[in-house]
Amino acid sequence: MIPLRKGAQYEELRKLGKGDHLVKLKTSPQARKKWPGLGNEVTARLLTVTRKGKVCHLLTSMTDAMRFPGGEMADLYSHRWEIELGYREIKQTMQLSRLTLRSKKPELVEQELWGVLLAYNLVRYQMIKMAEHLKGYWPNQLSFSESCGMVMRMLMTLQGASPGRIPELMRDLASMGQLVKLPTRRGSEPPRESWRLNFLRKR
Repeated sequence: MIPLRKGAQYEELRKLGKGDHLVKLKTSPQARKKWPGLGNEVTARLLTVTRKGKVCHLLTSMTDAMRFPGGEMADLYSHRWEIELGYREIKQTMQLSRLTLRSKKPELVEQELWGVLLAYNLVRYQMIKMAEHLKGYWPNQLSFSESCGMVMRMLMTLQGASPGRIPELMRDLASMGQLVKLPTRRGSEPPRESWRLNFLRKR
């Protein structure tokens, strides 16, 4: 999902709802040169939303209005800043604010990057499990740094645990979300609960 470029020309194909249209846009020669498989035209979905009195036009390739309701899509867009927070969490918490990776060879740098991304997503997955034990809380309302430390301590515990105890220890970890809750900030409410339920049904 991206903002519609100012002055962009498009043709409305069909109305999907209030402020929600299926549109056709012409592609630029530069874009076709960069992506040879790109045609002269693309079909996209145009959402018109108002945020703090300002009208925004958003383009998305998710054109199924039944599966992806416009209102919920707009809510998610307002939380796009969390992508930047994710980068910061990786750099500051996991990489300890180091400017470079430890590896020196290209193939090892790639391997290290995959390792960092895998570790990040494993911590995030555990935060999802912890949030499921907290009524009305979302994973992004938990502290990443505290959760990361908790997962690392659990990994050390698991090294000396018998295989039969591992499921119990993982359940204990999932129930510790109360310890890593962030204070609620004004204007930071997560998207509607219905989006979360719809997402879980599709998994």
